[in-house]
Amino acid sequence: MDPNKENLKILVIIPAYNEEDSLGPLLSNIKKNDIPNARMDCLVIDDGSQDGTARVAQTHGALLIKNHQNQGVGLSLSRGIECALSRKYDLAVNIDADNQFEPEDIKKLVAPILNQEADMVVGERFGSGRPQNMPKIKYYGNKIMNRIINTIIKGDYSDVSCGFRAYNQNALINLNLFGKFTYTQEMFLDLYFKNINIKQVPVRVNYFPGRRSRVAGNLFSYIWKTSKIILRSFVYFKPLKFFGIPALITSVAGLGFVGFLFFYRLTNGSYTPFKAYGFIGVALIFFGLLLMAIGLMSDILDKNRRINEKILYLIKKDKFYKNNTDK
Repeated sequence: MDPNKENLKILVIIPAYNEEDSLGPLLSNIKKNDIPNARMDCLVIDDGSQDGTARVAQTHGALLIKNHQNQGVGLSLSRGIECALSRKYDLAVNIDADNQFEPEDIKKLVAPILNQEADMVVGERFGSGRPQNMPKIKYYGNKIMNRIINTIIKGDYSDVSCGFRAYNQNALINLNLFGKFTYTQEMFLDLYFKNINIKQVPVRVNYFPGRRSRVAGNLFSYIWKTSKIILRSFVYFKPLKFFGIPALITSVAGLGFVGFLFFYRLTNGSYTPFKAYGFIGVALIFFGLLLMAIGLMSDILDKNRRINEKILYLIKKDKFYKNNTDK
């Protein structure tokens, strides 16, 4: 990305569900915080709202995509990214529609991309500890999620769940999302394992007393759904490790049972009363070998997936940015 490029095109993607009251002020504030030498457009994805969200978007001159029913913020963001690609935007930014984040911080998000320091920039909300009015259970839930993601990728990111992010063309073309419910952790893992350069910058966040999150309104449901996304991503990107570690543990445990049984036979002349250890040991060894076979097959499929995603990347690049010199 050339930081001196004129007529830079930035698309601000705003998934919205029943945000009639907060959307108008957000769109107005975005317009007040233009970036020099850039055209910044807003795209509202109305995710099946029952209020005047779509009307507010049109009144403020935003582009509009309507989902006929509520389909989740993950799918809505995917539609926004498709729009950014099809209209050949240089950068895209996604921000929540509830005025939780400050539009002025968009400049901070895109700066590392313009300076060629990152492909994706994620807002970091916790530099000064728990934000005011943020529920403790949500704060510590985010901390646990950070630790899980960092353990998987061996990273040191402090906020992998923030919904305020910026992307360059390379990140947009590489990104493939499948989750309907949410996107933050899935996107982070997807782009990290594709060697996309990810950077964090501190952003301001406003938590309004009594406001119920559209995504994490039910904490246990949120944890269950995000855990499934993380688990699926781990299987998807690191299948040999996912199946190989349990296979090794199970096989070693099985060998331990069998070894103990034979040692007891040598020292006591009989398998009694530990005959069952032999059956347990053989079963564990067999199960471990089965897991390893699944891991090896999944690893082969992973190689094919990488080839297919590389082909998809080249197709997207040719389709959406064929005549764009800034590739």
